[in-house]
Amino acid sequence: MRAIFCADEKWGIGKNGGLLFSLPLDMKFFRETTKGKIVVMGRKTLDSFPNGAPLKGRVNIVLSTKDPKEGTVGAKNMQELLALLKNYPAEDVFVIGGESVYRALLPYCEEVLVTKVAADGGADTFVPNLDEAEGFQLAKEGEPVLDNGYTLRFCTYRNTAPWEI
Repeated sequence: MRAIFCADEKWGIGKNGGLLFSLPLDMKFFRETTKGKIVVMGRKTLDSFPNGAPLKGRVNIVLSTKDPKEGTVGAKNMQELLALLKNYPAEDVFVIGGESVYRALLPYCEEVLVTKVAADGGADTFVPNLDEAEGFQLAKEGEPVLDNGYTLRFCTYRNTAPWEI
């Protein structure tokens, strides 16, 4: 399993239920990376999408105590979610948010794809700082690129001891 997110320099990922930045290159990377794959999210993340609709061309698994929306697969709790994830190839599963889902599932992720933005987005939602998190190592750091006035680096972190599902 992998995770994918965009974070500011303080490891912030969101503000007021939305993204911190409008970054076309990052959105393209996200679309191309997750297309045809399984995406795992919480209900608030699903609600933040246009019209609260699931992402097209993907299996959308939503961790929520509420009944699943049309076009999604629901998991009521972590035990249900982990059992459900066993039905899919681990390399095709991407955790896409939000904060509590990342915190719960990052230990299970073998790889984390992070678009690092060299700016403070004034976030109210954060993920663990993988540069300081035990067991995570920066495996690849891309060259800086400019996207909508912001400097980004596409980075890959590896979990040296991922938990088994």
